[in-house]
Amino acid sequence: MTQTGQRSTDPQDYQGLPQAIGAMSKRFTDGHVIPVHCHQRDQLLYAASGIMRLQTERRAWVVPPDGAICIPGGTDHTVRMFGPVDMRTLYIDAASVRERPRPLCVIAVSSLLRELILALSEEPMVYEPESRAAQIARLIEIEIAVARELALHVPLPTDPRLQTLCAALMADPSDSRTLDHWSQVSGASARTLARLFDQDLGIGFTEWRQRVRFQSAIESLSRGNPVSIVARNHGYSSPSAFSSAFRKVMGIAPSDVAAD
Repeated sequence: MTQTGQRSTDPQDYQGLPQAIGAMSKRFTDGHVIPVHCHQRDQLLYAASGIMRLQTERRAWVVPPDGAICIPGGTDHTVRMFGPVDMRTLYIDAASVRERPRPLCVIAVSSLLRELILALSEEPMVYEPESRAAQIARLIEIEIAVARELALHVPLPTDPRLQTLCAALMADPSDSRTLDHWSQVSGASARTLARLFDQDLGIGFTEWRQRVRFQSAIESLSRGNPVSIVARNHGYSSPSAFSSAFRKVMGIAPSDVAAD
């Protein structure tokens, strides 16, 4: 453990902190992958810059600018960076905070929550109960509790027939083949595939494919690709149609995640 006032970039040093919330700052290069791991404490992952993709055994999320992902303690996950990522991680003792912990989800980060996260990251790693840092941490608790959830996750299948289909679509989100076409590849009828999507993934085929496309689109936009190119590469005939659908599903505009 580092001394009070000093900062560590080792997550293990944050699991036994005396206060409810600890803030770690760490930078990663484009393409860096943090392998499968978990932590004792809950986490809030936020990127001051860059895009993160987090995956568990059953779901995948993309975390855009002005978004953060809540990860309950003990959840195995990997993280991949798109662009240089200036990450802020809050390690939260769920038993010590007053607000009810969030489930695994991406939340919208308000301007206030962003500034609070950045401010706590500048405070000492260990702080006193009545200190400025402690007051900032309490406000962070409140802001996380009221933050709006963003529908950015993609459920992943367990059924082998769906795994073949889903892996192909994640590799090529622009693929526009229907379930009738996929039935010839997967060995199951279109009706069976539709039922499996509802039962195994909880959403229909069209919605699942759209989420995959938009996750991939966010990653592409973060690398500086024009909206017109991203739209075409993800199965949309026009940038306006893509932008409208993107905003409706993701709650943000493509320009909100485009690289500067």
